[in-house]
Amino acid sequence: MSGLERSVAQWRAYVSRRRMFHAVDVDELEDHLRGRIDDLVTSGLDEDEAFLIAVRRMGAIDELSREFAREHSERLWKQLVLPADEPVRARALTSALACGVGAGLALKVLIEAAPDLAPRLATGVVLPFLALYFAVTRTVSARALTAAALGLVVLAVPLAWYPEGDSTGVLMVLHAPVVVWFGICLVYQGSRMDAVRFTGELAVYYFMLAVGGGGLTVLTAASFDLIGRDAEPFITSWLLPCCAAGAVVVAAWLVEAKQSVVENFLPVLARVFTPLVCLMLAAVLVAFSSSPDVIAIDRDLLVLMAAILLLVLGAYLYALSAREPLAPVGLFDRLQLALLTLAIAVDVVVLVAMVVRIAEFGSSPNKVAALGLNLIIVTNLVRSLWLSTGFVRGTRPFADVERWQTAYLPVYLAWAAFVCIGFPPMFDFA
Repeated sequence: MSGLERSVAQWRAYVSRRRMFHAVDVDELEDHLRGRIDDLVTSGLDEDEAFLIAVRRMGAIDELSREFAREHSERLWKQLVLPADEPVRARALTSALACGVGAGLALKVLIEAAPDLAPRLATGVVLPFLALYFAVTRTVSARALTAAALGLVVLAVPLAWYPEGDSTGVLMVLHAPVVVWFGICLVYQGSRMDAVRFTGELAVYYFMLAVGGGGLTVLTAASFDLIGRDAEPFITSWLLPCCAAGAVVVAAWLVEAKQSVVENFLPVLARVFTPLVCLMLAAVLVAFSSSPDVIAIDRDLLVLMAAILLLVLGAYLYALSAREPLAPVGLFDRLQLALLTLAIAVDVVVLVAMVVRIAEFGSSPNKVAALGLNLIIVTNLVRSLWLSTGFVRGTRPFADVERWQTAYLPVYLAWAAFVCIGFPPMFDFA
């Protein structure tokens, strides 16, 4: 792909994120852009200059959106002002509620029928209802559905039949959701960056639902206590598992519904929390440097740091997915470099401590899993820092940074699948 075609593809992806534009509208805008570029190239400009000038002359995307709104007022009136009267959205809400109820009941049946296997199989029982919601509300290819179903079956066999192990059993519970979620992303039918963006937004909405539902549950339990009724058995055996499972589908519906009306608010959260995460990592480095024997870090702290680094990587990945490809390099991009640098420094300290502990006390499933995850993280961080530095300096396009992240995603899938399937027999189901 030439430089011009890559730039036009980035511009098209940027415009396509506006839900008010249908595919035919994006095609029309692209034809208009290419016509301007051809005119400018004919006048003597090179392709890169012609592209930048053509985009600028077409105006900012927000201005373009307002002009489009004036020309398609009837469509926008139905989309933005009367969402409840939109049949498609009404069907989406109905489907979300139905799939949410199904997910809750399925989890309840699993808990009653096989309580010992419920932690392992919970995500494999709940998340297929999210895939069903996608299949009902959007066009999903049979190939994606088949691949996701086969992956779920392959994973379900060891989850159901492997003996219970103290360490390997916990690792299976922690890593199985990652494998299942990659199958859900196949059914989602978006690009890999779209799937990342969807994952981040769903996590935030699920947290909001959990906080609101938790507060309501506490108030309900307190009200029943005042009248001498004990609501705890119903809450623990029915309300919590059913609502926790159903909220996954409802959160997905909220992501889709919100994107049709207003701009995403998570880029704002990314800009707020990135400097805070930088300060946290800097504080951790100071604490490590002041420790008399940093190599003797407690094992639980090492595991905690691995989880923190994974969270940092997730925040960085989502910040990339929320960035507008055509926006100029700014302060936030340089702040991302600081975030990556600090994360690499912390990860190196953690890796050294892990290797020393394994050499001194021997290996275990938890240690090897944590070490493998940190190696995967530090590899991504180092390459990301290299590419991001090139982007900030103007020697690399933003597409290279994004392409590296999307190409690296299957590594996490492969590692999670290996931990679930390979670790138990490798460590004798310890």
